[in-house]
Amino acid sequence: MTARPFPSQPPNSANGTPYIAASDRTPVSALKELVACLHREQHKIQDLLSSLGFALRSFNNLNQFLELIPLMSARVTDTEGGALVLLKPNGQLRLQQMHCQDNQECQTLRPALERATQTIAAQGNEDGKSVMSSEQLDAIWSSFDDQVNRYLDTDIQLFGTPILIKNVERGRLYVFTDDLNYSWTPTRQKLVRLVADQTAVAIANDELTVELRKKERLDRELEIGAEIQLRLLPRQCPSIKGIELAAQCQTASRVGGDYYDFIPTNYDQLRPTQPGENQALDQHKASVPWSVVIGDVMGKGVPAGLIMTMTRGMLRAEVLNRHSPARILEHLNRVMYADLENSNRFVTLFYSEYDPQTRILSYSNAAHNPPFLWKASTHSIQRLDTDGMLIGLEADSQYEDDQILLDVGDTIIYYTDGFTDVANQHGDRFDEENLIEAFRWACEHRQGSQPILDYLFERVGEFMGGKNRNGDDMTLVVLQVKSTE
Repeated sequence: MTARPFPSQPPNSANGTPYIAASDRTPVSALKELVACLHREQHKIQDLLSSLGFALRSFNNLNQFLELIPLMSARVTDTEGGALVLLKPNGQLRLQQMHCQDNQECQTLRPALERATQTIAAQGNEDGKSVMSSEQLDAIWSSFDDQVNRYLDTDIQLFGTPILIKNVERGRLYVFTDDLNYSWTPTRQKLVRLVADQTAVAIANDELTVELRKKERLDRELEIGAEIQLRLLPRQCPSIKGIELAAQCQTASRVGGDYYDFIPTNYDQLRPTQPGENQALDQHKASVPWSVVIGDVMGKGVPAGLIMTMTRGMLRAEVLNRHSPARILEHLNRVMYADLENSNRFVTLFYSEYDPQTRILSYSNAAHNPPFLWKASTHSIQRLDTDGMLIGLEADSQYEDDQILLDVGDTIIYYTDGFTDVANQHGDRFDEENLIEAFRWACEHRQGSQPILDYLFERVGEFMGGKNRNGDDMTLVVLQVKSTE
């Protein structure tokens, strides 16, 4: 509490109500009158505090509530007026609201408070930071007290109490009087503290409401981003001669950094068949080579989602040039290097191209998890991998080409590291060995790419446990070679 010194006073009651002289009354009548006076005072204070509580519950506008505070503080303390000074996030003080019963007092006190706040503003928060240390806050209020005492009329007594929000002094609530016999009793101090606490609650609630609205707006933007990203992923697997595809992506948050795509090497493949066109055209579309690609942006959330979107657009444009997989990755790396270097993020990418006519899969890897190939003829599993750096790590990275002939029954799974890094309740990772064993069992006991994909996701779900969630995006693509007969 801060207070201006004031002369010694005659004895007062606990709530500031003076004792009534009883020289010409009997002791009993004087006592009854005093008790009645105290009851009236208590009822008045209770009514005022009830009104303040009602305003706190009812007002949606913080400024409307703050307008009542100086009036209420003056009423409950039996003073001529009150003033509310608040500290803004930038460190500047502001005389928020003031109430006076006598305009003369306002004309005397208001300039003193305003000059004090202007002096503090001139000294200012030079670095403009919105978050200040407790030492900086203490210095501001100490300087403000000095300025008020400098400008204040000595005939006015000013008493103040801090407005604390999370133990940080965010303002001062003042009451003032020119009555030299006024006593700043413990009861009055408690009452003004109560009004200050209600003010702190109102300010904190308003700030929480603002933050909630920001969060709701951000949530809505994330929903829009997630919806856009979902639409950028293939809605369904394409019909490609001789193979069957299945794919699924589970993001850890609403917007993820995993990426998979099926890219036609000729965009006429995407044009729907028009009425009157023969089946030969449909067969031709299914026989043209298709690219199958999977990637992962380091990180997750909105930044990773934006880079994933950028990668998708650039890669689709690059595929039209009909270069080899390694050359496509080289060009993609050069184009994306500057942007990825500035963002301190990188992309892993496995790019492959399947030719239905020859059943040859050509591929190149940019440091992505190598896909696993199940050879139906030997019941063996091998990795499909080549040397290559992350996209965006070095401007002149070189990549290698490789290819493999697929036979009927051969199955490939493309996956991201979220699949193998998922942990159970004991902290154990699913890892590649578990994925390989689950893949082997699925190829021996499940027929078709979709049943295999479903089984692998079921195994990972069982490993995590029902209450755990994946900490990273999980994406899986299954390619299985079918007979064309």
